[in-house]
Amino acid sequence: MTTRFSVITITYNNRDGLKKTASSVLTQTCQDFEWIMIDGASTDGTQSDFTTYPTATIISEPDNGIYDAMNKGIMTAKGDYIIFMNAGDQFASSETLQSVEQKIQNKSIDLIYGDALEESQTGKCYSKKSKSHHKIAWGLFTHHQAIFYNRKTLGDMRYDTSYKIAADYALTLDFLRQEKRCYYIPEPICIFEGGGLSQQHIKLGRIEQFTARRRAGINIAINIWITQMQKAANTLRALSPNLYWTLKSLYKYFSTKG
Repeated sequence: MTTRFSVITITYNNRDGLKKTASSVLTQTCQDFEWIMIDGASTDGTQSDFTTYPTATIISEPDNGIYDAMNKGIMTAKGDYIIFMNAGDQFASSETLQSVEQKIQNKSIDLIYGDALEESQTGKCYSKKSKSHHKIAWGLFTHHQAIFYNRKTLGDMRYDTSYKIAADYALTLDFLRQEKRCYYIPEPICIFEGGGLSQQHIKLGRIEQFTARRRAGINIAINIWITQMQKAANTLRALSPNLYWTLKSLYKYFSTKG
């Protein structure tokens, strides 16, 4: 019988973040998972903690960035479903994997996704409800840490390391280009640690998403429109956060009516 889940954690010089993630992973009530840790040869004391994670499969060596490390994780994984829970991120609760397991049971699913909680730099968590996977052209519909990929369906697909920010988006976009059996779980899957690369380099992420859509064959006019709308939304959020969140809430309310 195969392992149900492969939980992959990428880390580099984030000792405290890894401890937080480890506590979340190792206290899961569902034990039908393997934990794979890919460390980029950290020098901050991370490696001295490895003995406290005896059940983890650990690879610690230099890599060519986060997406190279994530590819190593995929190649090491043996579970039915792969999820990335990187250093600093956590499962939403100790029962997250058990809840997912109970909901999918014997269903044949290619991609499972759910909602997320986003942790601010002050430690407060904000709920971030997932969009539909059908809206993948507009960006990732939920946090990457709230997505489970069927390992066999993923096959030889890997993260394109030419991207610095948006390889997770590009892979998911390609993964869903053909109709896939997707399953949405209306509950938080992860607690995402804010302040990551994608939030630090919003403009680059927008450019790389444009590139990913172009490579996926999305109409150029639609691609430009999406990019401009993303730019306008980010500008509004920076200039008037309260108005941004008010409009976003109204959009969600009316888009779910009827």
